[in-house]
Amino acid sequence: MKIKFPTAQTILLIIAVFTAFLTWIIPAGKYDVLGYDKASDTFTKTGIKNTVVLKASQQTLDSLHIKIAIEKFTNGDIWKPINIPGTFQFVENKPQGLAAFIKSPIKGIIQAADIIFLVLIIGGLIGIMNYTGAFDAGIAWLAKTLQGREYLLIFFVTTLVAIGGTTFGLAEETIAFYPILIPVFLASGYDAMVPLASIYIGSSIGTMCSTVNPFSAIIASNAAGINWTTGITSRFIMLILGVLICILYITRYAQRVKKYPEKSVIFEQKGDIERMFGITSRNATVTLSARLRIILVIFVMCFAVMIYGVSQLDWWFEEMTATFLAGAILIGFIGRIKEAVFVETFVKGASELLGVAIIIGIARGVSILMDEGMISDTILYYASDIAEGANKGIFANMMMFIYAGLSFFIPSSSGMAVLTMPIMAPLADTAGVGREVIVDAYQYGMGLFAFINPTGLILASLAVVKVGYNKWIQFVLPLLFFLLLFAMAALTLAAYI
Repeated sequence: MKIKFPTAQTILLIIAVFTAFLTWIIPAGKYDVLGYDKASDTFTKTGIKNTVVLKASQQTLDSLHIKIAIEKFTNGDIWKPINIPGTFQFVENKPQGLAAFIKSPIKGIIQAADIIFLVLIIGGLIGIMNYTGAFDAGIAWLAKTLQGREYLLIFFVTTLVAIGGTTFGLAEETIAFYPILIPVFLASGYDAMVPLASIYIGSSIGTMCSTVNPFSAIIASNAAGINWTTGITSRFIMLILGVLICILYITRYAQRVKKYPEKSVIFEQKGDIERMFGITSRNATVTLSARLRIILVIFVMCFAVMIYGVSQLDWWFEEMTATFLAGAILIGFIGRIKEAVFVETFVKGASELLGVAIIIGIARGVSILMDEGMISDTILYYASDIAEGANKGIFANMMMFIYAGLSFFIPSSSGMAVLTMPIMAPLADTAGVGREVIVDAYQYGMGLFAFINPTGLILASLAVVKVGYNKWIQFVLPLLFFLLLFAMAALTLAAYI
């Protein structure tokens, strides 16, 4: 009997078991943290035994050996509590047992309710769009328009998503793009791996080479005590070259699959995936009527409004979800869908992405096990000692690998920045390199591991198309290896400049 690779949910539960096991063998520990209260203009220093309110001043930061300008806190550049260097203490172990393991996915689903509701509402919107026939007509029109130039889809999608990643950290929001773009790519003769790669790799390379991303480059630079523009030129060059490498890799695979479909890494799923997205039943002669054009415009505007809101108006999941819900209702009204049919169709569409939502919750549960087991800071404490004493080039690259490993436990880019930068950035001073090198190592390490990080977004993304994690690894590993060598060369060069 052929052994089948486990599902994403099972993989994450196995990881949760492993994480719970680690809480039994890794000593619990904690750094003191410093948070800024804008209302009272004070710092709150929270330790293991007590909490102290301190004056919000540069003298307070200097006394705590935090080399960050006070303005970074007062103007909101750093809005999360940061770890205080030199305050790590071992505490009483808090091993996570069977009960904690069982409750972790439930707690994760509750904590991740914001993104879960976004995914479900998007699923409902997609269901309404499919019911109106606008997708069928739009895809038929686009396939005819791009005939012979389908490769432009790869270029534009990967580039635009990468721009979103490097500017405002487009990541979780990409979940919304898969149900829309996958049918377009399938109708163009590609397999589902091509749109998956264009969207996910585009987002990953964009965030890996963040330039003005406030949730990565800017907050990390601020927490490292340097101006966010320091090192931006090298990151911009890295972005352009990285995106080009990714586009060439995806295009090469896409052209081969288009010419020889049997060479697809998911060839055995071809029929199932096409049926899932209705490709085999689509009518290429569907007329793109004025009503359907209006519906498509409203649909596209939902994403335009979302991107503008996130990048310019400080929107987050609540506002994004409301945007898609309003779009679905408006489309239902224009499409003259009866109330009972609308509700039934919307709920059915949401249920199609329920599996994705559960994966997001289980992944969050893994982080909860680590937090409640109090081993995150211990891992950071040990990691900060590893690279000390190495020469510049080796130091820079070791920091990248350390950050790649840490991102398994702390997949949030902003969370990683505020927790680790006050500890890691001073190591650059002793190694004789600029602190921007630490910021680069943080971005490249997290970004590279994000390509395959099971506690990140990849499993949820794969679940949209029901593509196995093993198939993704088979597809992306050669690209990841090449990008790793590229990043190592860039870091080595930056360390000696």
